[in-house]
Amino acid sequence: MINEKLNQRIREALSNTPAVQEKKMFRGMVFMVNGKMCITASDTHIMCRIDPALHDEAVKKKGCHSVFMGGREYRGYVQIDENAIKTKKDLTWWIKLALEFNPKAKASKKNK
Repeated sequence: MINEKLNQRIREALSNTPAVQEKKMFRGMVFMVNGKMCITASDTHIMCRIDPALHDEAVKKKGCHSVFMGGREYRGYVQIDENAIKTKKDLTWWIKLALEFNPKAKASKKNK
């Protein structure tokens, strides 16, 4: 289910960021920056692609968890519960982290 309120908050936070594309996937919305997955929004949380070197510190924050798929932890991908990003300041902090890593992130083969 798509959380339009959460998507709109992310759109607003990315409004001054060039090269943003939105794609529906993962039962939600993916915000691509420079052709690379940067942030996703689902019904109850966001996922941010951050510098893997910051992963351990990030998951110590309230409402933040590692992303696991197929039993494997994806370092550099963190999920933040919606109730942990209620304020604009909290959401902006996570988006800034994702945008800072984006230039160093590798694009998937599908998006090249």
